[in-house]
Amino acid sequence: MFGINGGELLVLFLVAAFVIGPERLPKYAEQLGLWVRRARQFASDAKARVDEELGEEARDVDWAALDPRKYDPRRIVREALLDDLPPAAGRPPAPSGPGPSLRKGATAAGTAAGAA
Repeated sequence: MFGINGGELLVLFLVAAFVIGPERLPKYAEQLGLWVRRARQFASDAKARVDEELGEEARDVDWAALDPRKYDPRRIVREALLDDLPPAAGRPPAPSGPGPSLRKGATAAGTAAGAA
């Protein structure tokens, strides 16, 4: 809440109580409670109006998945590339272990002939 921890909030309340004074404090506390209730009512009314305007389609949207803080371009590209791969049964198995390193433009037959 505004970057204020519990201790700082307590100090602010104590300073406010000291500055306002004991005779005016109940009136200000009641006024603060009224403002908080109005703010909550305004927020719930605004949410209801937005839901009404957007209709049924907006209720099915997963808003947490659209959070920009979760945006990772590497993950999106990786998922997009993996979606287009054919089933694993049709692909040849990947070579295991370190194979011969090929230079750019060299072929496996050419390196074997060069080693002999």
